Amino acid sequence: MYIMLRHMGWTEAADLIIKGMEGAKLLKCSEFGDAIIKHM
Repeated sequence: MYIMLRHMGWTEAADLIIKGMEGAKLLKCSEFGDAIIKHM
């Protein structure tokens, strides 16, 4: 996704996506669902 944004010249949006993903943790589907519910 961010590569397409950079190609279109939307570097600020691409940088925000990269920044938002830093420190992210890979989750199982069930863990993802639990995290969504926890943050509602």
